[in-house]
Amino acid sequence: MKPKPNDVILHTVTKIAAVIIFTFSIDLFWAGHHFPGGGFIGGLTTAAGTVLLYLSFDIETVKKNLPIDYKKMAAFGVLLAVLTGIGGMIIGDAFLEQAFDYFNIPVFGDTELATAVLFDIGVAFAVIGTAITIITSISEDDL
Repeated sequence: MKPKPNDVILHTVTKIAAVIIFTFSIDLFWAGHHFPGGGFIGGLTTAAGTVLLYLSFDIETVKKNLPIDYKKMAAFGVLLAVLTGIGGMIIGDAFLEQAFDYFNIPVFGDTELATAVLFDIGVAFAVIGTAITIITSISEDDL
């Protein structure tokens, strides 16, 4: 019987780094509406944090703690992005025409809500699902 490796330092640093990466990915996502960033880079950063977890811990541990079907996530993301684009056509505008307005939300005050955020969410889900599906598929291949 092989002795189990003691990866306490690796696991602890990975957990801290993953939280930092996921927080940064949320910041990149929200900045994308008015500044560089958005669904694509936010999704890639989230996928990078998840891959770091896969590399540090074994695949079964991560799958147990993150029971997500990434193929379905990618499909849902593409569907959401396309439906957001079609939404503009339904109201008589061009494909992917965005609508926005300002709303007074109790804690946040005047807040801009835009349909572009829904599109970015779809892109983020599509990127996360696709990237992690590709990486896990490659890792499962027998060479």
